Amino acid sequence: MVVWQALDQGSTRRRTTVTQWICTANHGFATYAMEELRRLFNDVKFNQLAPNEIFRMEVPLEREEAMAMLQQKEPIFLRHIQPVERILPIEGNADDLQALSDLVRNSRLRCENRMTAVHLRRADNSPFLYTAGDTKAILDAVLSEVDCEPVVQSPELILSIYAGAQELYVGWGTPEEQLSDWPGGAVRFQREDGQISRAKFKLLEAERAFKLDFASFGEALDIGAAPGGWTQLLLERGLYVTSVDPAELHPSLKQYPRLTYWKKNASDVKFKAEAFDLLVCDMSWSPMQMSKLVLEGIGALANGATAIITVKLMHKKPLQTIRDVIAKLESAFVLVKAKQLFHNRDEITLYLVKR
Repeated sequence: MVVWQALDQGSTRRRTTVTQWICTANHGFATYAMEELRRLFNDVKFNQLAPNEIFRMEVPLEREEAMAMLQQKEPIFLRHIQPVERILPIEGNADDLQALSDLVRNSRLRCENRMTAVHLRRADNSPFLYTAGDTKAILDAVLSEVDCEPVVQSPELILSIYAGAQELYVGWGTPEEQLSDWPGGAVRFQREDGQISRAKFKLLEAERAFKLDFASFGEALDIGAAPGGWTQLLLERGLYVTSVDPAELHPSLKQYPRLTYWKKNASDVKFKAEAFDLLVCDMSWSPMQMSKLVLEGIGALANGATAIITVKLMHKKPLQTIRDVIAKLESAFVLVKAKQLFHNRDEITLYLVKR
């Protein structure tokens, strides 16, 4: 999008590029995502689309420049971002699907011979009549027509559509550019028989988001393990796991001979030096107490060990809490990434490596 901006009276106007984006955060955390984006971009503007969750952003930068800045310093609370390349009026009838179909046909050179997914999200008050499934079925047929390969999983390119109160916001991007290969970054896992807790989904999502393979580790330490959702996942990946918690682990975990369980506070257990190459911690403690406990056990981690830690945001200033916790942990760890994942609630997840 190009706008003309006046300089001084009588002077020539200058050409300015403004790009638009649909941004999504976990419900209740959009204001923190906006604050991070204000610190990243000058003269940024926001317009709420779904209260404290989805908003439109305008920045006076070319798409490539804005994307490079986002990838260099990815906001913690920004779960998903969709470029807006076309805005189509919603007619509330079959003309809407025809307009989207024409848009795909006109994008043939962009998506030809690429595995492409169609993602649709609708605002609650949107007059757009069609479900995500119906829209995908129609547009997948058009993608095939222009020699694209329609896919659901592992796309190379995503056509993202947000159906608002009056308009369709449409844009193309790779999963890396949109921060996720799920619509709106809402990662969905199917609950399994025998699953101990939904907390397991947090660790599964962390594995995906941080591009880890837990099966590549050997010995894991799970601090604050009860009832054992994270321990269960690591055992299923084939690791030897030492779990520590004064509360009981789920009885089903007794079947694993690779599990060592200490029914104690972690501060009361002495571990062998450099015994673990992976630390996980999902404790419902205050962030600074959690940080202190993790650092007390740092000698049990091998050099270069990975740590996945959740930080509970119990106070009114989460950005300050996060800065304080990271500053404390960086005495022993290098922060690789901090992110509020879809399965995080009032918390974020840290990915760290021991110095």
